[in-house]
Amino acid sequence: MNILILGSGGREHALAWAVMQNPKCDRLVVAPGNAGIAAIADCADLDILNGIAVVNFCEERSIDFVIIGPEAPLAAGVADDLRGAGFKVFGPSAAAAQLEASKAFTKEICDAAGAPTAAYGHFTDAAAARAHVEAHGAPIVIKADGLAAGKGVIIAMTQAEALAAVDTMFDGAFGDAGAEVVIEEFMEGEEASFFVLCDGEDVLPIGTAQDHKRVGDGDTGPNTGGMGAYSPAPVLSDAVAARALDEIVRPTMAEMAKRGTPYQGVLYVGLMIKDGAPRLVEYNVRFGDPECQVLMMRLGAQAFDLIQACAEGRLAEARVNWAEDHALCVVMAANGYPGSYEKGSVIGGLDALPEDSANMVFHAGTGQSGGDIIATGGRVLNVTARGVSLAEAQARAYDTVDRVDWPEGFCRRDIGWRAL
Repeated sequence: MNILILGSGGREHALAWAVMQNPKCDRLVVAPGNAGIAAIADCADLDILNGIAVVNFCEERSIDFVIIGPEAPLAAGVADDLRGAGFKVFGPSAAAAQLEASKAFTKEICDAAGAPTAAYGHFTDAAAARAHVEAHGAPIVIKADGLAAGKGVIIAMTQAEALAAVDTMFDGAFGDAGAEVVIEEFMEGEEASFFVLCDGEDVLPIGTAQDHKRVGDGDTGPNTGGMGAYSPAPVLSDAVAARALDEIVRPTMAEMAKRGTPYQGVLYVGLMIKDGAPRLVEYNVRFGDPECQVLMMRLGAQAFDLIQACAEGRLAEARVNWAEDHALCVVMAANGYPGSYEKGSVIGGLDALPEDSANMVFHAGTGQSGGDIIATGGRVLNVTARGVSLAEAQARAYDTVDRVDWPEGFCRRDIGWRAL
């Protein structure tokens, strides 16, 4: 098969790495890709938000199957355009992608499905939002309603922080994403990520993970797109996962189908778990980043078989074959991230690093300049390793981190601390 992956980050590098191991893959193209992806697949300059351009590209390149990585092209309806042109595609319709593209939509669905989640209010003007904060106090959670690249959530521990967050969003800090705001109760517990495939009817769990959103060790500092992750997440036990499926995921999928917008693709279920009871924090309509990296390390070549079964409506017959292992990913970011940072610094030592089924460096924000690999984004490298224990995976990952020659970068040194 000729396979196209849309995206340019560490998630897409991990997906490409797994797909390339599957014998069904004859040719892999990633658009637009990055420097690391270019070493294992063809990269193409393509506007992935333009559905017509993507369809034309697939016709010209004889593409058989498309995997959509990021949320933006899903919200833009690229999956709809591809399906309309007769292509097999992994990713939900624009209507179903509202589960991530609109926090208010998700809350409405949860209300209808009876799925446990945080109490909330939905606001279209700052004055009403501020009044809600003043009435409920802090801690409280302020969310931009639309897509904000994983950065549109502010956990305010004081009322002053909450009011400032409201003003920031309505003043345009997140563009159109913050034109409407959802304010939620602060949920106590431990957060973890549950990943399931959905084909419109059937649901198949494919793994658990826990990421580290704060920039600093000990979960300190501002939120980021994610500074590391590990899988599996001990807090998301089989019993908790079964409750999440029965009380949250399946009712949501049934409600989506009832509305004529069945969900097909991967569903990232962000959960808050307290005393063994899960509540929904958020849905994402794509693999998490960097959670995808640890999942792909553990799934390997079978990942594409599962993705294909999902896209073709065959999940009822699919099975996940898990190894009894652990994977851990450390994000190396540019100094200054998530604030301002410089681009263009040279990253050395990558050629000498191991790349096998137990050790991989997935590229996120990288490019090429002459013969050098350079940093082009905030989160730049995803150093990922497997081990028979989480401690072994952690040791392997940090051993590789220490061999990367990049003075302009940094990482957290405590990824996996909750489980360890």
